[in-house]
Amino acid sequence: MDLNLLRTFVAVYESRSLTSAAARLYVTQPAVSQALTRMRRQWDDPLFHRVGRTMEPTAAAQSIYPSFRDALMTIDRALDAVHSFDPATSDRRFTVAMSELGEIGYFPALFAAVRSAAPGIGIDVVPLDLDLLPDWLARGTVDLAVTSLPISGAFEHQVLKSERYAVLMGQRHPLTADGTDGKTPALTMDDYLRADHAVVAGDSGRPALDAALRRLGAPIHPAVSLRHFASLPPLLSAPNPLIATVPASIARGWAETWPLVLRDLPFELPGVEISLLKRTTSQHTAALDWFHGTVLRALRGDPGEFSSIGARNPLGPGPDRMVP
Repeated sequence: MDLNLLRTFVAVYESRSLTSAAARLYVTQPAVSQALTRMRRQWDDPLFHRVGRTMEPTAAAQSIYPSFRDALMTIDRALDAVHSFDPATSDRRFTVAMSELGEIGYFPALFAAVRSAAPGIGIDVVPLDLDLLPDWLARGTVDLAVTSLPISGAFEHQVLKSERYAVLMGQRHPLTADGTDGKTPALTMDDYLRADHAVVAGDSGRPALDAALRRLGAPIHPAVSLRHFASLPPLLSAPNPLIATVPASIARGWAETWPLVLRDLPFELPGVEISLLKRTTSQHTAALDWFHGTVLRALRGDPGEFSSIGARNPLGPGPDRMVP
């Protein structure tokens, strides 16, 4: 078996496109088509069927792909040991999928770590789409992803941190009023459910919160759904009855500069794990291994820098009030 045929097969399988496979292999599309014709004769199977603009694998192709991919990765890593990837001279580009919070909180540290060792490397950040992410990682559309939700597929992943959630509200919210003993009472479940909620539609940790509330038989129906986290501080600081359930690390930063009060959730919610996922495709394994290791070391345990979210405070600084 010609090794180049195996590379072509894996490239077509992962990209589902003759054009994309050709670009990955640095050959022409006719060359890929010719290689595919040879493979079809050799295996006596069509291997791929064109469905619209996509090359969909046959059952035979699906059965042999894992073994061929693993074999190629083993061969490439052996070759890389002789001709190692040199980040200092590389001009490769990598693609990372991140949420809005991930891009704001973690990308500066990621970029600094990568560029300090590889000044010529470029990084593209794409918005996190949880529905498409398994396909992106399987086809190599993205190299890495930072997400707080588990996704389908056997992708290598490492936990970067565990994020807890808290309740945030304005200092003039009725739920901040002191009780008859002069102390602020703990937020009750009834208080939480009766309140008007503001949510951020793109919060990747929200499904875990919603699932916990469904298990309690107490789903909430938000009064306001926003697109960006930066909209929350001025909205909650205004005289209205809204509350928001947000990552505690962000809430603490806002409570230092905005007239906001931070409260504990009135129910148990395990910390939401934020993980780094790695693509499974076989191309450029040495470069991917270096990039993945560099990003992992930069972000693991990093609390993130979220002070820029909603940093402008037209109402003046407020005290850091964490009410138990």
